[in-house]
Amino acid sequence: MPQSLSTVGARAAALDPGQLLNLYRVMRTIRAFEDRLHEEFATGDIPGAVHLYAGQEAAAAGVCAHLDEERDVIVSSHRGHGHCIAKGLDVTEMMAEIFGKRTGSCAGKGGSMHIADFSKGMLGANGIVGGGPPLICGAALAAKIRNDGGVGVTFFGDGAVNQGTTLESLNLASVWKLPVLFVAENNGYGEGAASDWAVAGGSIAGRAGGFGMPGITVDGTDVLAVYDAAGEAVELARAGGGPTLLEVKSTRFYGHFEGDPQTYRGKDEVRDARENLDSVRRFRQWMAVSGQFTDSELDAVDDTISLLIDNAVAAARAADSPESSALLTDVYSRY
Repeated sequence: MPQSLSTVGARAAALDPGQLLNLYRVMRTIRAFEDRLHEEFATGDIPGAVHLYAGQEAAAAGVCAHLDEERDVIVSSHRGHGHCIAKGLDVTEMMAEIFGKRTGSCAGKGGSMHIADFSKGMLGANGIVGGGPPLICGAALAAKIRNDGGVGVTFFGDGAVNQGTTLESLNLASVWKLPVLFVAENNGYGEGAASDWAVAGGSIAGRAGGFGMPGITVDGTDVLAVYDAAGEAVELARAGGGPTLLEVKSTRFYGHFEGDPQTYRGKDEVRDARENLDSVRRFRQWMAVSGQFTDSELDAVDDTISLLIDNAVAAARAADSPESSALLTDVYSRY
């Protein structure tokens, strides 16, 4: 059963109906975007690899709800569509980017794993496992020097927690007391290796103690729990209290990549996850039980999002590919 209002933390309990509805809208948009990409990729019209985020929506929505466009920045991973949407990127431009069209967020040159929009504080998804944490340390250092209260957030999977780049970034952020939130999205598998087997110590968040920072583990199927935990960490960072390592435990509904046979997963594991670990469904149930929203109001949100995704796909398919003359543009930047 969905949790009652009395069991949510203080921050989530203080959310007004508009804020709750926006959380749902973000999560529902991510799910619709990813489910549609699953269908579109099967047509063979999308170049490159695609790594879908469905099942992990609560992490992106719950964290990014605390961030603003002007001061706060994020860095993502190869599984970054959800983070982009939660940070406010244009869905139509994202879809065009994934289709490799020049109307895309990066003019069709980045594709699924390298979407960025600096105007929204999205510094880029990253195809390098563990590539994001060092980058966010630089952005957070800049925010600290500016003294503007800005916070940097890096999202990475359980497969990245054993990378030297991640561990060095945790150390650096703690030594310099940087305003960073490290979000480890533990979806159970680092590609095909179970995180329970690959991560020593039994807890990703438990590693935070070795770097002198808070470590929090939260249920990634519960967006309100994520919202509360992330809010605490962001407030700490803004106040000059330094970094936090937040482990969000969830599961992914699709393979590591599109086309992944998932032979490493147990029989009926994905079906059971969809039935019992669906953060979008759980939040919708909670919203209805809370008495603040009717099913028809939530259905209207779903319908609007479905139309948005339909239009984004149509626009992407109709758009032109980048011209060959633009091949070497947007490669280098002069300062």
